[in-house]
Amino acid sequence: MAKKKPLVVVTRRLPEVIETRMCELFDTRLNISDKPATHEELVEAMRAADVLVPTITDRIDSGLIAQAGERMKLIANFGNGVDHIDVASALRRSITVTNTPGVLTEDTADMTMALILAVARRVVEGARTIPDGTWSGWSPTWMLGHRITGKRLGIVGMGRIGQALARRAGAFGLSIHYHNRRRLPVEVEEQFEATYWESLDQMLARVDILSINCPHTPATYHLLSARRLSHLRPPAIVVNTARGEVIDENALTRMLEADQLAGAGLDVFEHEPAVSPKLLKLAKSGKVTLLPHMGSATIEGRIDMGEKVIINIKTFMDGHRPPDRVLPSML
Repeated sequence: MAKKKPLVVVTRRLPEVIETRMCELFDTRLNISDKPATHEELVEAMRAADVLVPTITDRIDSGLIAQAGERMKLIANFGNGVDHIDVASALRRSITVTNTPGVLTEDTADMTMALILAVARRVVEGARTIPDGTWSGWSPTWMLGHRITGKRLGIVGMGRIGQALARRAGAFGLSIHYHNRRRLPVEVEEQFEATYWESLDQMLARVDILSINCPHTPATYHLLSARRLSHLRPPAIVVNTARGEVIDENALTRMLEADQLAGAGLDVFEHEPAVSPKLLKLAKSGKVTLLPHMGSATIEGRIDMGEKVIINIKTFMDGHRPPDRVLPSML
């Protein structure tokens, strides 16, 4: 007799090739509408399914996990970050949590570099003038940005994405500085010609461009607080492609409004999908560049994520430890 397929509930649309493969391997319920699941729908899924495949738009908190049925054994997250999942509560209910690390590194580093260039060279502001009909021709003093070659880039979080950014930034002639929970090996620092700062405050006071590339955890919530942001010099720009909660967004906005910072490029927001009206106003003035959380949005990346989800589910259902298991101690 053929083994019964596990019931897998997927909360959002995934690439078609991934959805098709999941339907071949598992008893899969897809979200064809692609609308974020309601709390009630998530409760129903947790009670009925063997496996839940959520995304960052799903809040899998302790209350939801407490309502999980006896069949629920695996939360196979479609994404690297798991700050939207109460991993400790899941562990207490003997529910395994997995993620999809490593596959979005290059895509996110590409977008981070793009935002650095966009802010420094006023790319979005300039592009807007042509369809708006406000461009009257070249002028030697119009739409002047700043050269990034020779500037100091400070990277907060020198993991896979931070190092991928350092490789790109070095090719643009940027000097690499970084702050990390742990100092990198000497040979890695030499590879990037990177300067390590144990004190984040001291690094902030010296860099021209600041890039946030660390995960959101309780320890990094508002890591870039109003006090820390005040160490940046007025010509500095801030770029965030990690998580909005790492920066005190209100403090950042106030500094931009007061010309205490030259600009910012944000792909993530503290209360997304809501975006502060003040940030929207700054974007219209050209002070900031705002993107709709698209740093990892490539076809290749999404397919790679889906393949990792499938491997995690299949490995777990075959009775083995999934390769991308997440434990509270890892956060």
